[in-house]
Amino acid sequence: MKVGHMNIIRYIGIDPGSSCGWAVLDEDGKRVASGTWDLKPKRHQGAGMRYVRCARMLRELLEAYPLAMLGYEEVARHAGTTAAHVYGGIVAVVQGMCEELGVPYAGVPVGTIKKHATGSGRASKSEMEGAALKRWDRHCRDDNEADALWVAATLREGDI
Repeated sequence: MKVGHMNIIRYIGIDPGSSCGWAVLDEDGKRVASGTWDLKPKRHQGAGMRYVRCARMLRELLEAYPLAMLGYEEVARHAGTTAAHVYGGIVAVVQGMCEELGVPYAGVPVGTIKKHATGSGRASKSEMEGAALKRWDRHCRDDNEADALWVAATLREGDI
């Protein structure tokens, strides 16, 4: 895929949250790297540290994998106000960092990701993890990592 003058050779998926899933796929859809960042503030840290930590880790990821396009899980509703605020803050960091570094990005709706992964837009966390295991032959640390893999795959395959 070409975006502007840039040839995309990697796809980065982000599942925004306090346990933030991330994944990198190559242009053939093979898993390059993935995991989960713990963005929860540590004892004696302010709540804003989650965004400082997110920005540092995201910058390292984007610099380690150039010529990438980034997708993040686009959530329309949250269970509570705090979750919505945390999600919004992390998405703001992601969008701002991508703008700063010139990385193309897109939000990918949750239902679209689930449908791409399992055929059902209402797939459970365990179904998403099972589909990731089947596709990449690798157990994920948690559902956040699995979701990030599927965000990247959905972005790569143009199903957004």
